[in-house]
Amino acid sequence: MEPQIFRPPMYRTPPLRLPPVIPLGLQALYGACRAIYPDQPNPLQVAALVKYWLGGPDPLDYISMYSNPGNPEAGIPPHWHYVSFGLSDLHGDGRVHGRDGLSSGFGFELTFRLARGPGDGPVPPTWPAAILQALAKYVFQTENTLCAGDHVSWHCPLDNSESRVQHMLMCEDPQLGTVATPFGPVAFVQIVGALQEELHAAQGWNGPGVVDLLRGAPGAGGSWLVTDMRRRESLFQLSPGARAQVDAGIAQDGSNLSGVSARCTWRELARGQDEEELERGFAQISVREEEQIKAALAEGLRGSSSKPPFAPRVRSPLDDRPEEEQERPSTALAVQEEEEEVVEPPAGGGAETRHLERVQVTLDLEAGTLLVLALRGRLLHGRHFTFKGVVGDAAVTLVPPGVAGAFVEEGRPLGTRGPWLQVLLQEGDVARMLADLQVLAGGCEALSLPKTFHWCGSRLLVTLMHEDY
Repeated sequence: MEPQIFRPPMYRTPPLRLPPVIPLGLQALYGACRAIYPDQPNPLQVAALVKYWLGGPDPLDYISMYSNPGNPEAGIPPHWHYVSFGLSDLHGDGRVHGRDGLSSGFGFELTFRLARGPGDGPVPPTWPAAILQALAKYVFQTENTLCAGDHVSWHCPLDNSESRVQHMLMCEDPQLGTVATPFGPVAFVQIVGALQEELHAAQGWNGPGVVDLLRGAPGAGGSWLVTDMRRRESLFQLSPGARAQVDAGIAQDGSNLSGVSARCTWRELARGQDEEELERGFAQISVREEEQIKAALAEGLRGSSSKPPFAPRVRSPLDDRPEEEQERPSTALAVQEEEEEVVEPPAGGGAETRHLERVQVTLDLEAGTLLVLALRGRLLHGRHFTFKGVVGDAAVTLVPPGVAGAFVEEGRPLGTRGPWLQVLLQEGDVARMLADLQVLAGGCEALSLPKTFHWCGSRLLVTLMHEDY
């Protein structure tokens, strides 16, 4: 009798589907980069040691650094091209971003182009990667997106050197543009290093207009807007006619900056409170003294860290569109000019309306300088402007007559809904405010802070404070 051999039963199981080695969203973005850099399939990268979705501190998974030859004949210098990966949805499985069907993650990635000098080595510096990570943290923490036309007031040389390039404008990356991915479109937003004068022009007029002028200015990076940290001359020195173009744009169009995040608070005042009482407890310190203290602190910090000694302060247009037309909650969307100005309530601004007799608004000095731009570029053109507090829910909206959605009116110019204060300013009020604020035009170094202005028959008091009040 032959022995019987036991054969285990055979089961047919579906094939095991392993996830792709490179996530599909990342594949699409890598493909767009390979189309531009076919000879650099494995560029140098800065990678997060612990991914954000595993509890790491850095939201960007990767930052690739490509060597770009530029086009010297067209005024585009050789440069390093930094590209972020992580603000958009790389994985599509919900580990970082939800799916809304409209865009991939936040809908954009950041890029930066840094000019290479003759003496620069073969390895790109990594400080631009630190800036990209810092901006990404701002986006993840606040859910405020960045888009072409926005700007960032950084108040520190981007590379922690003695450079005059201390701020940032945003534009569409001229080579990468917008890329389709399996999880939605991704726009590549390029950071452009800017000088103080260029930032002020973008705030007073609009970012896209200043960016266009920079593209045509000799020595400003060419049409690809390559940032050169050695640049000492501003747009208005490189292109003498630019100042007239900006001034004409402000006079004709006003500003498309409808609000900023700033150090801003307000409170209702009792009758009879005087200025001495209002400013009691605030240290009297001049701007020059404050700058000397900050410089000493910065000098001590510079040797111990490659990062800026303070977080970036992002300034970008607040969305004027009605809530139902917005793709996601954000205070950093580019403003499309409306046929009719409408005041939309900020978060927390839906309470019952109260009308007040007297208020005090407190702003830091930078917000005070932006107040001049708001009055000249917005209020005089029949448009509102909002200061949104960076801490808490406080918001102050300056409103000219005739703006829809306002809950203030002639005879009752001060109104509040919860933490949202509206102030109605007539043309005469704006003229008096601009005249009083001329004290800021000659430089703020000798200005003693706090400084309180009395406007609207002393019903509106605005106090300017040092940065860390």
